[in-house]
Amino acid sequence: MKILEKRLFWILVLALLMITLTGCLPGSARFTEHQHVAGFFAGIWHGWLAPISLILGIFNDHIRVYEVNNTGWWYDFGFYIAVISGFGGLSLARRKQNG
Repeated sequence: MKILEKRLFWILVLALLMITLTGCLPGSARFTEHQHVAGFFAGIWHGWLAPISLILGIFNDHIRVYEVNNTGWWYDFGFYIAVISGFGGLSLARRKQNG
């Protein structure tokens, strides 16, 4: 019974985390004004959330993987750093466990 309670706890934590993070996805109304565009740190955040954005974007037309209203090169740089480091970090963690 203790294993079931532990799994239920982690499922609830994961669900709460996903609900919280959906407010920070690209395509929200936060960066629609031209004075307030997404910069370097928003690019990093959107890069980390790219897999979630991709899945949720299938069901909601307003969610994008990439923020259209951005500062240009700096947003791109942050976005790609986060995407590469996130997926690369997963593969390194798997190698350490197996080796």
